[in-house]
Amino acid sequence: MEDLNKKPLSLKQYLVVSSLLFALFFGAGNLIFPLHLGQLAGSNWWLAMLGFFCTAVVLPLLSVLAISVTHSKGVYDIGKPLGGAFALVFMVLIHATIGPLFGTPRTATVPFSVGVQPLLPEKYSHLGLLIFSFLFFLAAFLLSYKESSIMKSIGKLLNPVFLLLLFSIFLLGFLHPMGSAANQVATSAYQNGSFFNGFLQGYNTMDALAGLAFGVTVVTAVNQLGKTNPLSNAKVTAKAGLLAEGLVAVIYVVLVWLGATTLNQFKGSADGGTAFNQLMGYYMGNVGHALLATLLTLTCLTTAMGLVAAFAQDFHKHFSFLSYRQWLGLMCLASFMTANFGLDTIIQWSTPMLMFLYPFAMVLILLSVFSPLFKRDSVVYLFVVLFTTVPALMDMVSSFPPVVSQSAFGTAVTNFQQSYLPLASIGMDWVVPAMVGLLVGLTVHFVKSNKQSSRQTVED
Repeated sequence: MEDLNKKPLSLKQYLVVSSLLFALFFGAGNLIFPLHLGQLAGSNWWLAMLGFFCTAVVLPLLSVLAISVTHSKGVYDIGKPLGGAFALVFMVLIHATIGPLFGTPRTATVPFSVGVQPLLPEKYSHLGLLIFSFLFFLAAFLLSYKESSIMKSIGKLLNPVFLLLLFSIFLLGFLHPMGSAANQVATSAYQNGSFFNGFLQGYNTMDALAGLAFGVTVVTAVNQLGKTNPLSNAKVTAKAGLLAEGLVAVIYVVLVWLGATTLNQFKGSADGGTAFNQLMGYYMGNVGHALLATLLTLTCLTTAMGLVAAFAQDFHKHFSFLSYRQWLGLMCLASFMTANFGLDTIIQWSTPMLMFLYPFAMVLILLSVFSPLFKRDSVVYLFVVLFTTVPALMDMVSSFPPVVSQSAFGTAVTNFQQSYLPLASIGMDWVVPAMVGLLVGLTVHFVKSNKQSSRQTVED
């Protein structure tokens, strides 16, 4: 397939695609998790940040490239080499994770915990969250019920204003730092394993999963600019992605550093929402809280609209017994209910699911990007995913809250994992089995290919 537009894209066109990528990836989690990472890593913030970059910057870009390289129309097609049943289950798990179970409820709980909760008496926190999340998801439902060009226009205005406020906080942080990041004590986990713990913290942004779900949006946008050849499309996506993720990376660097500096004034917080509260209160007081709450709520609302609409569209496509609007209503209702467990609980219970899904997402993304080298042979996918499954399940069990992870079953799984699986102590025990699966799968693929070539030569 040739490009409809054979001319190089202009800088303005690249910026259009880059802004789309930035809008897709930068949400509530991208603010709170790097800030919290800085508090956890202390003086080792820079090493933790490098690990965080791998899963929160590089991997999301690769997930979009995977969609482009394989000509996929969504996350379902990424899993299709392993059969329709696997692809459907994988799609449901991805959408449930970035949707009503964890990702979408977070779009309501983050602006509440950062901007609204500090202004309320503690005894009204639960009631405040109930009312706020109800109004938030009611608005998301109504605005997604029928496509609203007004909300898109507001979103184009809000992002620059929000970034302006964010960079003003960064400027205050540089001009009047709370303390020296280099002098802060790292938590025990980050004293020797900062890089790999930062790598695992990057899972919490859920951007690699979002890239699989929304990558088709970016690929379609590039197609509309006339770059319809898969190779040209991938090149444009990569260049635009570097611009978008470059900006995200700059924001991450400053947020992680700021998080480390807050330790000079505050104790390490339980989550990034509290850390952001501390930061805003220190530099801007209640005025900053109110302004940030307004902008963050509206910005997260546009993110929530994209998530609920994508969920409803995909589920209506594959489960058509309910209409788009019915799926939309269920999604908003489920997200509202989950949001009222609170940000801490959502983060606590999302971790096991992310520890399970991310190894699959990473191997499927990498296999998809390099699939032309082995003609997207399903046997390669099969062995890699098969060998990844057991350690991923063990990671999930070990990272559950104590009620599961410290039970007799959870303790037995963790002990086995730590004793027999390489790299288990740093949460990367799936890597070696996945590599073994890759070697087995490629061996089978090339042996099969050679036999077919020999048979073809004999017949000729």
